[in-house]
Amino acid sequence: MKYNILILLLLVSLSVSAQKKHAKNPLIIGEILEIQSKVLNESRKLNIYLPADYAPDSARTYPVIYLLDGSANEDFLHVAGLVQFLSMIDKMPQSIVVGIANVDRKKDFTFPTSIPKDLKDFPTTGKSDRFISFIEQELQPYIQQKYKTNFNRTIIGQSLGGLLATEILMKKPELFNRYAIISPSLWWNNESLLNDFTKISQKYPPGLKVYISVGTEGKRMEDDAKLLANILKDDKKISVSYVPMPEENHLTILHKSLYKGLQLLNAN
Repeated sequence: MKYNILILLLLVSLSVSAQKKHAKNPLIIGEILEIQSKVLNESRKLNIYLPADYAPDSARTYPVIYLLDGSANEDFLHVAGLVQFLSMIDKMPQSIVVGIANVDRKKDFTFPTSIPKDLKDFPTTGKSDRFISFIEQELQPYIQQKYKTNFNRTIIGQSLGGLLATEILMKKPELFNRYAIISPSLWWNNESLLNDFTKISQKYPPGLKVYISVGTEGKRMEDDAKLLANILKDDKKISVSYVPMPEENHLTILHKSLYKGLQLLNAN
C-alpha cells in the first residue's frame, strides 16, 4: 500500500513538473478599466495601453491618445501596436493609448439630425453633446489623475468617430492639441457641421495639429474631407495635414492612414 502511494506521489510530482516546464504565460499588452459616468448614466469600459517602461513612481510623463471605437474587437489592438512600433523606431514619443469601448456609437458620435430617414433608421442618434461632456468632465480628469500624463492629447476618430472628432474641433478645440480625423462622415445632417465651420470664428489654441485623410469612398465623402482641410488651412495658427489615400477604401484606410498620421502629428 505504501509502495503504491509512493508511486502515485512520484507520478503527480512528475506531472506537476512537466506542467511547469510547459506552462503558458499570458501576453499582457494593457489594462481593462471601467469608469462609471454620471454624465452618460452608464458604465464605460476603457482599454489602456501603457509604454513598456511606464512606471507609476517615475517622474516621466507621457502623451495620451484617446481612441474612439476603442473596443478590443474594434481598433484598440492594432492602434496600440502602431503606437508601440512607431515609438520603438523613434517616429513618435512613447504614449498611453486610451481605447473607449463603444456602447452605442450612433448615439455617442452624432449630433441631432433633421433628416427623416436617419431619424427613422437610427432612432438613438443625436447625443454627441453628452459624450463630449463625458470626455471633458469625467474621462480626461480620470486619466490625468490615474496615469503619468502630460499636456499632449490626441484624439483618433474614423467615420462617425471622425464626425465626432470634427465636432469637438469646432466646439471644444482645447480638449485636444492633436486631431486624427479619418474618413469623417461629414455628410451627416446634410453637411451641417461643415456649413457651421464656415460661419463661426473659432479661436484655436496655439500648437494645434490636425491630420485629415480619406480613401476612395465616394465623391461626397472625399469632397467633404478636402473641404474641411481647406477651411482649416485658412487659419494659419493651425498645422493641417491633408493626406488622401485613393488606394484605400472605408474598410482598409485606418491602419495605413494612422501609420502616416501619427508621424505627421508628432513631427517637430
